[in-house]
Amino acid sequence: MVKHLRKPEVRHPGMRQNSLGLTRRDYEGSMSTLCAGCGHDSITSAITQAFFELEIPPHRAAKLSGIGCSSKTPAYFLGESHGFNAVHGRMPAIASGANAANCDLIYLGVSGDGDSLSIGLGQLCHAIRRNVNLLYVVENNGVYGLTKGQFSASADVGTKSKRGVENRQRPIDPVLLALSIGASFVARSFSGDKAQLVPILKAALTHKGFAIVDIISPCVTFNDHESSTKSYVHTRERYHEVVGADFVPPAEEITADYDAGATEGIRMHDGSLVRFHKVEENYDPRDREAVYEYVSQLQNEGEVVTGLLFIEDSTDDMHDILGTVDTPLVDLPMERLVPGSDALSELMESFR
Repeated sequence: MVKHLRKPEVRHPGMRQNSLGLTRRDYEGSMSTLCAGCGHDSITSAITQAFFELEIPPHRAAKLSGIGCSSKTPAYFLGESHGFNAVHGRMPAIASGANAANCDLIYLGVSGDGDSLSIGLGQLCHAIRRNVNLLYVVENNGVYGLTKGQFSASADVGTKSKRGVENRQRPIDPVLLALSIGASFVARSFSGDKAQLVPILKAALTHKGFAIVDIISPCVTFNDHESSTKSYVHTRERYHEVVGADFVPPAEEITADYDAGATEGIRMHDGSLVRFHKVEENYDPRDREAVYEYVSQLQNEGEVVTGLLFIEDSTDDMHDILGTVDTPLVDLPMERLVPGSDALSELMESFR
């Protein structure tokens, strides 16, 4: 049983409030138990800020996750929201079912590269196909952090583990995957670039349909050493001894601030360098094929493209496709949910 640590109830009288009379503290959760300097905590902060700025009542949000370090993070934000921690890789199915039952809630699914791209790959693909009205956050660090740093499906060819083992399997890129299947909102960001990440999350939360945001989030314990290629590429100057798994020294949050169209080298905790590229201001995020080619080209050149990569404005979500009733199923009376054998016989007869 996981015991969550409550944050102290300390509030500065001058804290800014939104129109609901809530402060940013009202959108926080328990204290994080992740490693100091973990990029996931920066994502938690960005999600908290996005909900606060959108002025969404916490009780209107439903947060879901699977298994892994990333799936622990919903405990650290929106403490007054309902949450569901699903089986490994099965979060998309739970989110689809919950959304089918109550379309009035705002759904946020948090997953990792292991949870999403290995055991949960099929679940993710079908949630995209159904265009479930859901913000799907991938906290992408390239390793299985809870089981001591094995390669995940997003690990790049040539990257090395802390033990020096080289990955020789081609990675699954969640952005290219989502584009190829037909996701209506695709974005990528970096956990340390809050100035970019918060607006992307706000746009994704207000998007109708499936919105996937792949967030490169360095693992300071298992995948932040100089022989690691996460996030995708970086340059090495010399070898550094990696941090032991049984001891993680305090580390400050890594941040970035750079212009559109620019490439920025972000220095990791161990001294390695990761290069990020923001899309140009004249970039067209509505041309799916051009976006796929653009992301692939720059990825082959050793750059991680960040920003709002693709959006499709006029799409039908799962409820539009299935023709469900306007009233959430949880609010329908039992006689409408279970109309009886006569109604079933009439339905079956219509298919003859």
